[in-house]
Amino acid sequence: MQNSDVPIYKQIAAQFKDDILNGRLAEGEYLPSIRGLARDLKISVITTMKAYEQLADEGLISAVQGKGYIVNPQDREMVREQHLRLLEQHIQNAMDEAKLAGLSREELIEMINVLYNV
Repeated sequence: MQNSDVPIYKQIAAQFKDDILNGRLAEGEYLPSIRGLARDLKISVITTMKAYEQLADEGLISAVQGKGYIVNPQDREMVREQHLRLLEQHIQNAMDEAKLAGLSREELIEMINVLYNV
């Protein structure tokens, strides 16, 4: 985790977000305590808190007084939109790589078709 250009708190938030949106963390489930996660990852409590605050700002989790952070119910349409945004980012990255490799639009589309049908 720490060898990335992405700040650690964003990496943590992204992993939890992925777990929530893909159902690995269910509605009503509690996230690890801020202190416990910080200890386990050997990072500061402030870093962990920033990750949880980011998730709360996105509406994915809520603070429960005296108990920690809990996964909010997820709106199916919001989850779909989140996945579509992520997919758009991946497609843009793939297009950028294809251009660097000198692939034509048709070659990229053919590659996508082949991979989609695998």
